[in-house]
Amino acid sequence: MSATGPLAPHFWAAPIRYFRWAAREKPAYFWSVVIGAAGPVSLIVVPPLRHRFGDPDAPTIPMTYPIPSTPRKTLTGYDDDTEE
Repeated sequence: MSATGPLAPHFWAAPIRYFRWAAREKPAYFWSVVIGAAGPVSLIVVPPLRHRFGDPDAPTIPMTYPIPSTPRKTLTGYDDDTEE
C-alpha cells in the first residue's frame, strides 16, 4: 500500500477485479459508466424485443393536413361589414 491508499488494479490485466474495485471505491463513476453504456446497447436490443412481444411501431405522423375531396361550403353570416 502506498501513502495515498490502496493501488487500483490495472484494467487490462484483470478487468473483473478492476470492476469490483471501481464499484467499491468509486461507485459514482462506475455506475455512471454502466448506465451510460446501457443507452447505446438498448438501441440495438430493445426494438427486436418490442416486435417479438407484439408491440408494433407507431403509425407515422402526417406532415400536412388532408384536403377534403368534397366541394367546400361557402360561409355566410360571418362578414365584417367593413368593405362597404
